[in-house]
Amino acid sequence: MTSFSRRPGGGAALLLALFSGAAAHAQVVGPPDRISQALAAPLSEAYPADGAGDGVTSAGYNQSRWVEDWSRLRDPAKRRSAIDHLKFIPVDAAGNIYLTLSGELRLRVNETTNPDLKDAQAQRQDIARIVGGADLHIGPHIRVYAELAHAGISGRNIGTPSGYLDNTAIVQQSFADVTAKVAGVKLGVRYGRQTFSDGPNLLLVPRDNNTIFLSYNGFRGWAKARHMRIDMFDFTPTRPGQQGTGDDLNKDTRRFSGISGGLRIPNDWLGGSKLYLDPFYWRLRNTAAVWGATTAHEVREFYGLHLWGDAGPVNLDWTVNYQAGHYDNRPIAAWQVLMAQSYRLGRNHSAPRVGFHADYATGGGAYGTGKLKTALAPLGNNIYYSYQLYATPTNLIAIAPNFSFQPASSLRVSLEYQFSWRETVHDAVYRANGTAFAGTQNAAGRKIAETARAQAVWTLSPHVSVTGRYEHLHAGPALTNAGFKSSDFLAGWISFRF
Repeated sequence: MTSFSRRPGGGAALLLALFSGAAAHAQVVGPPDRISQALAAPLSEAYPADGAGDGVTSAGYNQSRWVEDWSRLRDPAKRRSAIDHLKFIPVDAAGNIYLTLSGELRLRVNETTNPDLKDAQAQRQDIARIVGGADLHIGPHIRVYAELAHAGISGRNIGTPSGYLDNTAIVQQSFADVTAKVAGVKLGVRYGRQTFSDGPNLLLVPRDNNTIFLSYNGFRGWAKARHMRIDMFDFTPTRPGQQGTGDDLNKDTRRFSGISGGLRIPNDWLGGSKLYLDPFYWRLRNTAAVWGATTAHEVREFYGLHLWGDAGPVNLDWTVNYQAGHYDNRPIAAWQVLMAQSYRLGRNHSAPRVGFHADYATGGGAYGTGKLKTALAPLGNNIYYSYQLYATPTNLIAIAPNFSFQPASSLRVSLEYQFSWRETVHDAVYRANGTAFAGTQNAAGRKIAETARAQAVWTLSPHVSVTGRYEHLHAGPALTNAGFKSSDFLAGWISFRF
């Protein structure tokens, strides 16, 4: 999507200045969307793994399986189950060369009324995911990882699924990395196909909602000190085929490159806190970007700050970014302010939480001339605003109060009610994939929808979980005046992983 075709200017300089300015340390926590998890462990000597841009590891497991560290099972006495024996398979007598195997089976059903918000027969998707991975560690500094995945789909009125939902076989990840420690700083470089999530959740995730993960091809390098880190990357997203491992493309129309940083906020701030400040500068190049009726070359730059973590009972995740660049020889000038926060109603980490998220993303110019003001979430969490993928932070103002609680120790329930409006009525309403709902740019009305959502996750064990989701989207004038309807969505799945 984007490359450094020119050296980063003021935005990168600002990021590096912020990065180098940290002088104190703090405890930190995992990403705020994991509101049920405990606060971070006591202060470590290295930069905490939960803040290093690879997501949360819980009970040993991570969404990106290569993050997991099973070296503690080097001692045969600690391998007490059949799964333990798969997590550490020694190749040499000393166990310095070892193999870790991983896998997942997920069976899912989605039911959607009025698919695409049109008056149509309901859609049912019967979805299967099968993933197998192998992680070979060659001493303390070299690692090779490979992951093969299958996506199956059937049902009723499913249309033409993409390679993310229907895929005979795909090499989902395949890379090698080398790490070292120099003067107390952990250094690493990785090359190949890989998942990547070093950024705010709403802008950059592997997209677990898909059957096949969003993966990238290229280079990633990092340095992690005790109080700060920096991550540099240059990627092209994978474009999955559907027939086998030979039809997946390492490049599409996009290139995505940049620098992400991390600073540990002093733990005496705000009367005691565990917070991160992550500045970032990214460039996204798309040779076939579509806005309005035009397909053209776009180079978009992101200058942003991400503040997240815990301050006492308050959990927060705040992102602000300014987007510059050019599209079809037109300047880009767009903003996003994305703010989620919750409050724990008790001392126990499993206590209920009340909160809300408030989001602002500019729009305008997609159907005109002059500055393009449409904000873009390049590769982010598509279900945050709609389980049905009918909203995205482009030309959007949203506010959503929410409540989460645990009626049992292994069951977590989240409830939310979202109000959504257009930032400007002179632009369209946009879906999660960035395309417009046809005709909404000419429809009257600012209100997009009211959306009621519920999710329940039952964790039977570290290996097995059951998830259920429901959403009712009540279409507002911005949609109904263009002929779109309200919709209901119901989904459920069971996942086994090892």
